Amino acid sequence: MEEPPHLFLCPISMELMDDPVTVSTGVTYDRRSIEQWIFGYGRATCPATMQPLANLDLTPNHTLKRVIGSWLDRGSPSTSASSSPSTSSLSSPAHELATPLARMLEAERQRSALADLEETPFKVTALKNMGARMAGDVAMQCEFVSSGGIQVVARVMAQALAESAAGGDFSAFAACEEAAAVLALLPLADAASVGFVLAPECMRPVMALLQRGSAEARLHAMEIVTKISNAGAGDWTAGIEVDDVLKSLLELLSDEVSTRLSSRALDVLLDVVERSRINGPAKAVEVGAVHVLVELLADADDRHDAERILLLLKRLCKCPEGRLAFAENDLSVAAVAKTMLRVSQLATQLAVKVLWLVSMVAPSEKVLEDMVLTGAVAKLLGLLHVETPPATKQKTVRMVRINGGFWRQYACFPTDLRDYLRLLD
Repeated sequence: MEEPPHLFLCPISMELMDDPVTVSTGVTYDRRSIEQWIFGYGRATCPATMQPLANLDLTPNHTLKRVIGSWLDRGSPSTSASSSPSTSSLSSPAHELATPLARMLEAERQRSALADLEETPFKVTALKNMGARMAGDVAMQCEFVSSGGIQVVARVMAQALAESAAGGDFSAFAACEEAAAVLALLPLADAASVGFVLAPECMRPVMALLQRGSAEARLHAMEIVTKISNAGAGDWTAGIEVDDVLKSLLELLSDEVSTRLSSRALDVLLDVVERSRINGPAKAVEVGAVHVLVELLADADDRHDAERILLLLKRLCKCPEGRLAFAENDLSVAAVAKTMLRVSQLATQLAVKVLWLVSMVAPSEKVLEDMVLTGAVAKLLGLLHVETPPATKQKTVRMVRINGGFWRQYACFPTDLRDYLRLLD
């Protein structure tokens, strides 16, 4: 079966027409697509020519329908004359196609769709069709990349973002979101693919979606970022406004729109802070990261979430701004202490490291006082009686020895612990 003639494809969906109808300008479309354009979107223009429609009549094109039916019968013996083209092998997802010839045809359709993508006014529909054909099909994804798909989609995203910023209709930003959904399907594991995504015309729209896209679009944006980060792309944050990204991630964590969004936002936040080590932690503190993370930790029920939050707090408290923000938060010591000996061994180790940073490196009296009042000191002493990694035990002993004199002055400090502190001294 050869590739379907261009005349058989609907100018809107670029799919083989099932029920061709002609509008007043003489252009033929598939009925479902043109009805969506006119009645769903409220447009009164011809999509292909953008000329005003003299009327909204849709005249069935019986001749073209018969020709398409004959072509299908000739090309696919197993398809009966009454079979609908929408259920034929031509419109099946690529991963459901059984024969090499059918797969070749599907790949050719994808290349043709890519060639038309930048010109069609129905980018959202075209991108959705691309995504549906590639979902779960590694071969089609590789074909997409080798055909220059990433570059084409990047240009579409950049154009859509520019149109949206210039006051274009909602469909422009929707096209940008749909393009990101296509990119999120790809492996993005090789250097060439990652390089195309890291280009400014692609990364700017991805970051825009992360900041103001729908929940699904934000997930796609973070999926793209995670993939290029895992591919060892170096510092992918070099060409972006880190402050804006940090604010967007913290907003997602504060709003707690969904568990998936919050979990992925934690991963990306960790990556941003890790990759931009020179000023990343300080910038994160500046936009309120410590406060948000402490609030999350206080309510965290999931072990993995608690561990990632503690890891972030540890990284932020390595800078003076982070330690100051931690000390100023009335809930911080209590939230960290709560995880010790309760969540996991890793969480306990991280909690000890956080308390070490805030109590040993230019500690404030408020932090030391909070450690007594919240039970953190009691837990530190408890750690000395259980099996813990040597590094954790050493930090615990040193904290107790250095700050023991300060803690003993509080009347609420238990007598038995006073005696234990004397033994350590």
